[in-house]
Amino acid sequence: MENAAILKVCLPKGRIFEKVHALLTDCGLAIRVPERGYRPESSDPRLAIKILKAQNVAALVGLGSHDIGFTGLDWVTETSADVVELMDFGFDPVRIVAAAPEDCDQAELLARPNLVVVSEYEHLTRQWLEQRGATFHFMRSYGATEVFPPEDADLIVDNTSSGKTLAENHLRILDTLLLSTTRLVAHPRALDNPEKRLVIEELLLLMRAVLDGRERVLLEMNIDHARLDLLVASLPAMKSPTIAQLYGGQAYAVKVAVPQRQVARLLPELKRLGATDILETPIRKVVA
Repeated sequence: MENAAILKVCLPKGRIFEKVHALLTDCGLAIRVPERGYRPESSDPRLAIKILKAQNVAALVGLGSHDIGFTGLDWVTETSADVVELMDFGFDPVRIVAAAPEDCDQAELLARPNLVVVSEYEHLTRQWLEQRGATFHFMRSYGATEVFPPEDADLIVDNTSSGKTLAENHLRILDTLLLSTTRLVAHPRALDNPEKRLVIEELLLLMRAVLDGRERVLLEMNIDHARLDLLVASLPAMKSPTIAQLYGGQAYAVKVAVPQRQVARLLPELKRLGATDILETPIRKVVA
């Protein structure tokens, strides 16, 4: 009999997998993936993990086959999955775009009586074309969508991060249908189960802590007593810095977690304010 307290987790196969796997590893979860298997072993016995294509994750979580899953917003929207979004990680940002040969006229293209359009995203494509009153024949692609025009398609709908592949195939973007990043989604019933909800909330806490930690570093420095107040006023602390008096009573040790993006500007300023012995240390997790 299936254990109702076990949390069934979908990990996405393909480009999203490495970042999600690294995030869970940094959370302290050891996940061993068999060489040719799709059911990794987890160091947390409360998790039952399965690897699936990102295209299938949202739909299967929506059906209740799995409790939570990592996938792109594009596939949540495409499948109209009945899921609750728990977190946007910002991983793998892509645009879902309509693109056509670079020399085409958009108005003329959409007015064609037998427009041929190719995409992996049938729902999004049909919705976009129907809103524009186009008459079209839809054909599903299974990867390499950009190779179809101009011989085999008039228009494609595809995902792109930079647009470089489209440009290399002499295609131009006509419109952006959706902006997508990696999300964590859950089946509503999983959140109604107290035991499963507890595991989900613990995972969310750990993942937020890791992501916050990646954005910050720990700065430690020494400062003379006379310059302490001026230094503290210049520090972008999360709440307030930790300050300890050094032996002898004439100087202080100051410790503060700061956004990593500010370090290049902050270090020279701290030096000008009189800070010495400045140390920068990575942060693994931040739990506010």
